[in-house]
Amino acid sequence: MEESGVSGGTVASWVASGVVLWSTAFVLLRALFPKRSYDFCNRAVSAMHAVTAVCLACLSVDDWSCPVCPLAAASSPKQMKALAVTLSYMVYDAACCHLNGDVRLDNTVHHLVSIVGIGAGLAYQRCGTEMVASQFITEISSPLLHLREILKEFGVRDTDLNLLVDVLFALTFSVARMGFGPYLTYATVTADNPILIKAMATGLQLVSAYWFLRILSMVRYKLGKNKKKPPPPSAAAAGKLATD
Repeated sequence: MEESGVSGGTVASWVASGVVLWSTAFVLLRALFPKRSYDFCNRAVSAMHAVTAVCLACLSVDDWSCPVCPLAAASSPKQMKALAVTLSYMVYDAACCHLNGDVRLDNTVHHLVSIVGIGAGLAYQRCGTEMVASQFITEISSPLLHLREILKEFGVRDTDLNLLVDVLFALTFSVARMGFGPYLTYATVTADNPILIKAMATGLQLVSAYWFLRILSMVRYKLGKNKKKPPPPSAAAAGKLATD
């Protein structure tokens, strides 16, 4: 792959423009849906970014017969732009969570690993293939993650629809992060990549493993709760109750 030929100033402008874009989208959503919560609007923006990130990752692939080739190579302009869009979102989301008082250790580690890792990749202008593949893997389950929380705000709790979204999210996350994720981490660590990129790839996989265990616990709880639901009353019983 040829050198990207993208200057540092251009990358910085992409990131700055992205931060402004995501922030503007959030402000507009707050104005359009004043009765909805802060988290609802932020998750709507997050879902927009996830779809955009997956689309940009797919568009940056030159050869679908080997989507993770070549490794440890110079990043293409398409890959640089895809990574800049996600870096801008991570900066926006970290600030948004901080302003909302949602400062948790797991979330902070996730933002830190993502921002440092993507920033390093953009600075080196290398490892674009690995990093865009990682972007696809990490974001492919995000729309379902945000949908399950958005449904809760609409009052859709403890329903078959809510359970379906939970299960689909868990399956997508597990296949992507714990199926393809370890392979991509191994490929990144064993390739001739800068040590910081290798460290960030390992860190991201550890974060994914942590969330995988939490998601398994959530699905077990939801399925167990669903099994314990009392069966709906029969038509005869319902009629008797109505006349009592």
